[in-house]
Parts: sequence; structure tokens; C-alpha cells
Amino acid sequence: MDILTLLIQSVLLAVGLAMDAFAVSISDGLTMKKIIFRQAAAIAGAFGIFQALMPLLGYFLGSSFADFISRWDHYIALIFLGFIGGKMIYEGIRELRQGKKEEKEYKFSFLSLLMQAIATSIDALVVGVSFVAMKMTITDMLIAVAIIGIITFGVSLVGIFMGKRFGELLGSKAEIAGGIILAGIGIKVFIEHMFFGG
Repeated sequence: MDILTLLIQSVLLAVGLAMDAFAVSISDGLTMKKIIFRQAAAIAGAFGIFQALMPLLGYFLGSSFADFISRWDHYIALIFLGFIGGKMIYEGIRELRQGKKEEKEYKFSFLSLLMQAIATSIDALVVGVSFVAMKMTITDMLIAVAIIGIITFGVSLVGIFMGKRFGELLGSKAEIAGGIILAGIGIKVFIEHMFFGG
């Protein structure tokens, strides 16, 4: 594969794979009282790393493993994102009912971030198997996954700052909106897989 084709193909693939991470990043940004760049970079970095690692795993583990994962990936996304989103919606509604005026500080949770990163990247395992089918060399595959990781990082970082901006407009309802986005992504992934063969 010539380098130009590889770059174009990898960029298009990366943008497509990064869309769920982008939406989840918006949700994370919505709940932040203030953005600490180090924290935003850690969130975006986790999405970028997992989005790059999953195709790498798929490439080396092969189609039988990818087939197994594809039977369960939509359930994992629904459970992880549904749980985090549902918790955010519940806490947001509870605060509105209690009439709390102060903005809630975003609590960075490693477990929550890990669940988000896995849920938004697990379908990329199958992409790694497609690299084998395309007869990509290891060098080409490493270039592709690096591009996927970098673009996901950048897109996620933009999503966090966009979410923060929307959060300022939504005020106290930002946590509920963030939870709806997360739960909605989980439901979208589940419906696509179950009814449209995604």
C-alpha cells in the first residue's frame, strides 16, 4: 500500500472511529466546573490510547477473537455507558430537586474513564482484523493505529472544550445532559448492532 493511500484511509477510518469518543468527551466537558488542561489531556489521552490499542489487539489476536468480541461489544457499551449516564442523570435530578445552587465540581474517576474508553473503542477490535484481511504490513498497521490514536486524542480534546462551553449555557442541568448523551450512545451502539448489523 502506498503511503498516500495509507494516510488517507487511516485518517478517514480514525475520524469514523473517534465519533463516539467525541460525543463522550462532550459529555465529560459538560460536567466540568472548570477545565484543568492536564485533566482534559488525560481524558483525551485515554480515549486515544484505547482507540489505537484495540485495532492492534484485533490485528494480532485474529478473526476468531474478533467474532467473539463482536457478539458482546454492544452489551458492554450499553452496560458501561448506560450505568455511568444513568448515575449522572440520577445525581443531576436529585440536585435539582434539592435546590442546590452551587455548581458541582467534576470528579475525575479512573474507573469511570476506563469504562468510557473501553465502551467507545471496543468495536475497533474488528478494524484490526480488517487490517489482516487488507494484507497490511506491521509497519503500515502501526502507522494506521498511530493516526487513529492521535486523531481520537485531538477530537476528544475538542469535545471536552465544546462540552464545557455547552455546560456553561446549561448551568445546573449540564450533568443531566451529559448523562443523557452517555446513555444515548450506549443505546445507539446496541440498536445499531442488534437491528442493523453494525
